[in-house]
Amino acid sequence: MAELRAVSTSNAPTALGAYSQAVAANGFVFVSGQLGLNPTTGELAGESAAEQAEQALKNIGAILKEAGSSVDSIVKVTIYLSDVADFSSVDSVYAKFIGPIKPSRVAFGSNVIPKPGALVEIDAIAAL
Repeated sequence: MAELRAVSTSNAPTALGAYSQAVAANGFVFVSGQLGLNPTTGELAGESAAEQAEQALKNIGAILKEAGSSVDSIVKVTIYLSDVADFSSVDSVYAKFIGPIKPSRVAFGSNVIPKPGALVEIDAIAAL
């Protein structure tokens, strides 16, 4: 049976529902979808998808650090876009954030993100 460990940090927004910021299990960290919310104010980091993506990636980095991992250990990412037209700007921010080995990834648009004004949500799986 897998040993599960909830991961939580005040350096990322608190969960908006019945889920953990991340769960560590079997040598991996599974980070829940992160919005571009500033963890201090709880507000979206900006009005553009690029600004929100940058904050979402910072939140992922903080959660991974708390788990004992890092962005350089990310193996899989999913990017959910409210509007697929934002793909290029989000990809530019993402490319600056991700380490030397690019993780496998899927990105798709036309998603309804359950937070008014949120344009992007990103989840990740990383090795410990």
